[in-house]
Amino acid sequence: MKQVVQNFRTGELKVEELAPPALRPGGVLVRTGWSLISAGTERTTVETAQSSLIGKARSRPDLVRQVFDTFRREGLSSTYEKVKARLSQMKALGYSAAGEVIAVGREALEFRVGDRVACAGGGYASHAEVIFVPRNLCCKIPDGVSYEPACYTTVGAIALQGIRQADPRLGETVVVIGLGLVGQLTVQLLKAAGCQVLGVDIEEAACELARKSGADSVAIDSAAALTTCNALTGGRGADCIVITAATNSSQPVELAAELARDRARVVVVGAVGMNVPRHSFFAKELELRLSRSYGPGRYDPEYEEKGSDYPIGYVRWTEKRNMEAFLRLVAEGKIDTDLLTTQRFKVAQATEAYDLILKGGQQYCGVLLEYPRAEHRDWPATQIRSKTVGDDQLGISFIGAGGFARGVLLPIIKRSPKVQLLGVGAATGLSAKNTADQFGFSYSTTDAQEILGDEKSQLVFIATRHDSHAHLAAEALRRGKHVFVEKPLTLTEEGLREIVAAARESKGLLMAGYNRRFAPIAREIKERFCVRTGPMTILYRVNAGQLPRDHWTHDASEGGGRIVGEACHFIDFVQYMTGALPSSVSAQAVPRTQAAGMVDDSSVISMGLTDGSIASIVYTASGDPSVAKEHVEVFCDGNIATIDDFKSGSFISNGKRTKIGGGAQDKGHADEIAAFLEAARNGTGAPIALESLVATSLASFAVVESARTASVVTVDLSSMAV
Repeated sequence: MKQVVQNFRTGELKVEELAPPALRPGGVLVRTGWSLISAGTERTTVETAQSSLIGKARSRPDLVRQVFDTFRREGLSSTYEKVKARLSQMKALGYSAAGEVIAVGREALEFRVGDRVACAGGGYASHAEVIFVPRNLCCKIPDGVSYEPACYTTVGAIALQGIRQADPRLGETVVVIGLGLVGQLTVQLLKAAGCQVLGVDIEEAACELARKSGADSVAIDSAAALTTCNALTGGRGADCIVITAATNSSQPVELAAELARDRARVVVVGAVGMNVPRHSFFAKELELRLSRSYGPGRYDPEYEEKGSDYPIGYVRWTEKRNMEAFLRLVAEGKIDTDLLTTQRFKVAQATEAYDLILKGGQQYCGVLLEYPRAEHRDWPATQIRSKTVGDDQLGISFIGAGGFARGVLLPIIKRSPKVQLLGVGAATGLSAKNTADQFGFSYSTTDAQEILGDEKSQLVFIATRHDSHAHLAAEALRRGKHVFVEKPLTLTEEGLREIVAAARESKGLLMAGYNRRFAPIAREIKERFCVRTGPMTILYRVNAGQLPRDHWTHDASEGGGRIVGEACHFIDFVQYMTGALPSSVSAQAVPRTQAAGMVDDSSVISMGLTDGSIASIVYTASGDPSVAKEHVEVFCDGNIATIDDFKSGSFISNGKRTKIGGGAQDKGHADEIAAFLEAARNGTGAPIALESLVATSLASFAVVESARTASVVTVDLSSMAV
């Protein structure tokens, strides 16, 4: 299928042939009829990508801080790979489209194949022939409304939410500052609501279009705006001012204060400077409000991605209900999008549309892309390049192409000898092709079954979100493949049983991404304790830091929480160091706070092992991020070993301290992968025994259970028949 994409590193725009996205349970696949280029927003996005690295850094200082934080923690090489992976990606463009439903996920049954729908959302309603859209980001198009006006729905919902924030009443005077696409729709919506409207813009053509949209008066500069506003209101000033302009200047906010009546409402919809003139706002006691895109639900993963609606009695106008309201107004003839459509392009000519927007020289407002109308066109889920696997090579495929796969695993594998990268699968064709192009895979796909069924793929790496690990790993094992599962192995005991059963019957090796045991420092310390006579006492402190409250890892069904999802690393490390298995677990977690944006995952885990060793894992999310993430102390036979963030360590015996390491951080990722590839190539045993992998999962489940019940939980491997 065709999709409009942009190379974030070079800024190049092109129409690419990609595999269509995969159907997921909570949404629908839509064959696009028309999509709308949001000229203001997309122009900013495209210009940022076309800027220099310095320009990109200036536009996203938050990402620059992340780069420096990664550099301090992980060193230059790891940071370089992660930044390279991010910059080399092609980005999807577009967020407002309309088309026909061609497939329905099992959790989106309010839709049927053949439904005509309007679609919203960056990363979803892209400029592509086929799009996947979650259920709350699409709504049915009323009879009599074609795809052309329907593709305006997202931008219409943005305008409508701005008006809802302004809360205008019948007969009030409202000023709209900025008469681009959102501003024009705002004018039409306000007139439908019975308001008197003054439109303000620095472009004469935009003002003229606003007159056609129904504005009672227009003004091209601040002085004219003030004069006209006074004439319209008898000198009292406007009741509401809606700012839909896009500029770094704070002049629109300053002008709004001049135009407003006493105690008026000022709503900022567009991206404008926000140096608010305090005296003007104070003297009139103005109310400043911001409008968050399409409406309530925006940026909430529970609403947008998981389909959880807000009760209508508490939240009357969600983003989906705003979309539906806009479409009703279109159906009733109160909104005229034909008036705003200035150019139409075939999707294959999309670069010409962006040239028009970026270079200027021609007036534009609504710029639309049209898609082929073939009724029964097949879009193959796989894009193939012709490559063969040599007799001495290992054929490797990936399911999952997220940041960790691209920034850590794949750069290591790419440098490994005698390997051939075959297939890479991801939820979207763009993500899959990005990864295929960057690392030289033979093909990219959005269908995991293509990879699982590929007889040339001897090794399959699974780097998807946690909830899919168990099923994919078990199926790959049943097909006789060697399987590397990025941690955790599974989220449930049921998933663990499925994996164990498949592993016992399979000729393939099973490996989980517990890399700390492969770190050079860890191996040297274990060697120094190889002739120990007594049990070990281990203290492992993890300054994990916080993840945003809405991060998918926190979701019990998708991410499993951070104990199951990450603390499994440290449970495995303790097993490695002691050479024993966990026998019991006692854990206590801090109470969850209600602080906005904060989830404190802090827990203290006490673990007994079968050889009598004991370990305490202190996992905290409430520490200062400037302190190193991991510190380990191992006590045994009168000796002490330490590890400082896998950069350096020491061994202390008889009062003598021996330094270990001291170079760049090495958490064992490269040695872990090398061990797995070597085992697969030579037919030797798995680098981590199945019994140990199972014990790690069971112990992580026991931690959660112990914290919940305030009891000691036994780790019983016999239940898994390992």
